[in-house]
Amino acid sequence: MLTAEVRLPGRILDENRAPIQGARVSLQPGEEARHEMVSDVRGEFTFELNEAGVYRLSVEKEGYFPIRSQRVEIAGEGQSTEVVLERVREVFESLEVSAEAPAMDMDTTAPRQGISGNDILNVPYPNTNDLRSAMRIIPGVVRDNRGRVHINGGGEEQVMYTLNGFNISDPITNRFETRLSVESVQEIEVASGNLQAQYGKGSSGTMALRTRSGDDRFRYSATNFVPGIENRKGLIIGDWTPRANFSGPVRRGRAWFSNSTDIVYTQTVIQDLPKGDDRISSWRLSNLLTGQVNLTPSNILYTGFLATAFTAPRTGLSVVAPFETTIDRRSRQWFFYVKDQAYLGRHGVVEVGYAANRTFGREIPQGQELFQILPETRRGNHFVDAVRSAGRDQFIVNGFAPTFEAAGEHQVKAGIDLDRVDYFQDVSRTGFENFDERGTRVIQTVFGGSGRLRRDNYEAAVYVQDSWRVRPGLLLEIGARADWGNLLRRWDYSPRLGLAWSPPWWESTKIFGGFARIFDASSLRMFTRPMDQHSLTTYFSPDGAVVRGPAVSLFTIENSRLLRPQYLNWSLGFQRQWGGGFTTRTEVIQRRGNRGFTYLNSLTDGGAPPGKYVGLFPGMPFDSVYNLTNERVDRYRALSFTIRQNFGRQYEWMASYTASEARSNAVVEVNQDDPISVVDNEGRMPWDAPHRFLSWGYLPTPWKNWAVSHLVDTRTGFPFNVVGSDGAVAGRVSSNRFPYFLELNLHLERKFEFRGHRWAFRFGANNITNRRNPDVVINTVGSSQFLKFFGGVGRSTNFRIRWLGRS
Repeated sequence: MLTAEVRLPGRILDENRAPIQGARVSLQPGEEARHEMVSDVRGEFTFELNEAGVYRLSVEKEGYFPIRSQRVEIAGEGQSTEVVLERVREVFESLEVSAEAPAMDMDTTAPRQGISGNDILNVPYPNTNDLRSAMRIIPGVVRDNRGRVHINGGGEEQVMYTLNGFNISDPITNRFETRLSVESVQEIEVASGNLQAQYGKGSSGTMALRTRSGDDRFRYSATNFVPGIENRKGLIIGDWTPRANFSGPVRRGRAWFSNSTDIVYTQTVIQDLPKGDDRISSWRLSNLLTGQVNLTPSNILYTGFLATAFTAPRTGLSVVAPFETTIDRRSRQWFFYVKDQAYLGRHGVVEVGYAANRTFGREIPQGQELFQILPETRRGNHFVDAVRSAGRDQFIVNGFAPTFEAAGEHQVKAGIDLDRVDYFQDVSRTGFENFDERGTRVIQTVFGGSGRLRRDNYEAAVYVQDSWRVRPGLLLEIGARADWGNLLRRWDYSPRLGLAWSPPWWESTKIFGGFARIFDASSLRMFTRPMDQHSLTTYFSPDGAVVRGPAVSLFTIENSRLLRPQYLNWSLGFQRQWGGGFTTRTEVIQRRGNRGFTYLNSLTDGGAPPGKYVGLFPGMPFDSVYNLTNERVDRYRALSFTIRQNFGRQYEWMASYTASEARSNAVVEVNQDDPISVVDNEGRMPWDAPHRFLSWGYLPTPWKNWAVSHLVDTRTGFPFNVVGSDGAVAGRVSSNRFPYFLELNLHLERKFEFRGHRWAFRFGANNITNRRNPDVVINTVGSSQFLKFFGGVGRSTNFRIRWLGRS
């Protein structure tokens, strides 16, 4: 080699010339120790080398195909290198099965788990058209019996969901209600614990959805364009989910688009109902169009538009809820965003963005009769007739200062997030009646007042964070965040601290952890309950005589100085890459929440209601005055182990075990639309699963272009409450559990060419063991079927065919 000190600057870009941050770059001269760097927010890196000569360059970033041992000849000063990484896309043929683990992520200190778009397509989870179903193949994510997604023991509303960097959470409830094609997703990433300072409004973590983008090649595909035949109490047309994707250049090298459309027809069969009255169907349409325009080499514009529509007649049909008790649901949503990213001189970056989210929902009962709750069944008509609409306007500015040296390299970023959220509802409730096991009416509840209301909320957040890379194998993240909202009219501050360390004597090892104080988002649905209808309850004796009532129950907010719910999150993890493409990971996470919002009955100790309410209801007794308080306390702790192995460019498998506990003193949420009352509200959350084993894989076979995929998901059954004939929880909440859950799915896939086109055909069976996995239980004390379980889906066969474009 020549003997001269040289600098080698470089840049990591994707196919569309967008910089890639956090790529791990290594340069190795022969057999000597390698030099390592991590690309900054501009995708840039600089090596300080002792001498020129021939080196081997490797670049790795999760979500991109790696470059390994590329020969680079460094002659001297003035030389630079540019590396283009290709996004992970589906591989049609694979002759290689060599094992290689993904790059060790040294770009963040927070615990992160995720799945790629290929995982979403390859793993045989049920309802492969449903993105929520795909989310549960991520360790730490469970889906409850209502279909809601829970991350690290938190409620669905305790997670911040983003789509390409913008808040996609439902403006009313803060839950994930968005529907989009599974094939439009490039990756889903879940971060938890000590989140970076730019993330707030989600104490359980963040779920970031990033969608596919076009490039200079036209790509198109279609899936499930032939209706599927399933064996559910006989052969039926089951879930028909035609999907189409088209992407490519608008102007090569300058502008690109990607469009994904899916139509979902779902037919659900209730195993325990008689044929003819045992099935419901729904339709959903969604379309996502995204675009990227490189205005200049240093200025990139991103934009996207999502539109969805959904209709689901007879929602709620089950073995205990016949047709007349169901409701017809309709909803629609549109979401638009635009973001301008400018790369300034001297390594600075500024991005400015705006997003608008609009939702509409309709709930229509089958009639106006009172809803009747019996120990073993339901009768009458559902008691809620509702129109709801909401919107969010979000404006963000993020700035990345030029990197600077001070006992290491510092990358400081700061930003603001401004939101306006509005909510409108027009709800009319009839009422419901509770009957005992003899068929005698015990309680009748009707509703009074107006359910028409409107309210908005303005929110602001500012943050600053320093990512201090003491050396390539040691990262410290120090940040602070402040949140304000006009519902509470106060600023709240949260510190963030994280560490990621790769010991120099223990190559391919990462120890990470940290602390964060995180505040949950404020829900307009919760703050508008005092503006909604009140209930009037009448109590009856066994002979039908009125014992008491009608008694008033209402919601109020007496405290004008409520505090924002806060959570203290701690995390510690160990990750190690081994030979043969294996990666192991161990994590400990703890969340301790206090000051949470919950409505408590101020009359439980026999107190009198405030005089202002007595005047509104003269001569009437009061059952409850639910006052919004900061008395909620949550606890979650978990220990998890994960092992993963990658084979070449498309094959991998994963296994994970999690031991966890999720508890609260506000398990049952009291509201107008849920006819249940509770005294002792402390216990396990309804999605608590103390033990869970999850495994999935997409693996090669001895036959070319054949692959086998599997999913194993087994866990402790979810808790449920036992109630009396009056609708009140009997004893403690979450006192019983469903049977343990076990699902085993196995599928085979064959990729082939036919008449100049590429195809993929998959067939297999879901729930091979035919375990029922019930999700409905008769939980009323005194019923002749008390604690009898129903529901679940037995063994089913599935077929899928995909057109992958021209050969």
